Amino acid sequence: MASKLKRHGYREIRTSRHPVYYLAEKDITIPVPRHPGDIPIGTLRAIVREMGVSVEEFNNT
Repeated sequence: MASKLKRHGYREIRTSRHPVYYLAEKDITIPVPRHPGDIPIGTLRAIVREMGVSVEEFNNT
């Protein structure tokens, strides 16, 4: 997840229990859960929607 955010231009602005990524061009802040196992599909879709990209575009990066 972090690598995909970084490829879209986000940078990590806070490292804590849940790292937070920021994109200055669009003023978007996205917290990313850090739990064992996979990110639930609903959470992943919410992150992609918040990024403002399509699922296909997210998957192709």
